[in-house]
Amino acid sequence: MPSINTQPDLPIVFEDQHLLIIDKPHDILSQADHTGDPDVLSLCKEYLGSYTGLLHRLDRPVGGLMMLAKTPQAASSISKQMRDRLVQKTYYAVVQGKPPANGLLTHYLLKDNETNIVKTVPKNNENGKKAILSFTKLNQTDDLALLSVHLQTGRSHQIRAQLATEGYPIWGDYKYGSNQPDGRTIALRAVELVFNHPSTKEEMSIELSPSDTEPWDQF
Repeated sequence: MPSINTQPDLPIVFEDQHLLIIDKPHDILSQADHTGDPDVLSLCKEYLGSYTGLLHRLDRPVGGLMMLAKTPQAASSISKQMRDRLVQKTYYAVVQGKPPANGLLTHYLLKDNETNIVKTVPKNNENGKKAILSFTKLNQTDDLALLSVHLQTGRSHQIRAQLATEGYPIWGDYKYGSNQPDGRTIALRAVELVFNHPSTKEEMSIELSPSDTEPWDQF
């Protein structure tokens, strides 16, 4: 797989004159913050040397597909599709426990900006933001399950908080999981994007191959 040849490096999954889609490594920021650590947007700007539009984000611990625009026109087109909920995002998650074969989860989430932790709150909390996701269980071992997760809303830490609230914390998620040893990489990856190309209008589906590292190698 080609890459953008920066430090750290980012694998290129798809690129044309309008879009750049990369495989974000785990523990890389989507955009710069107070830490000064490397981030996807800055690295891709370095690679492209021209306009670079960040279209969506992944939490720092989370890996997988991120799409960036190479022109303002492409950014406008994809951003409108996202606002209209026409961009389909699929994530794979390895969770603890034994979730049902499928589910539709609705919660109201409130983020504590000081701790950077999201919690579920009652529906009548005026500051809570509605979060909806659906999942399908693809496989199950004795104590782990592989889920395909589809977002209907795009809230901060949504998948992590909602699954943990239901009793299925993501493997390696220290923030929302429990009793998990240090050193693990969170088992949550963005694996598919479906959207209409900003120029040709053709429907595109960009997918990542499954990881073969722990705990993905159990499925």
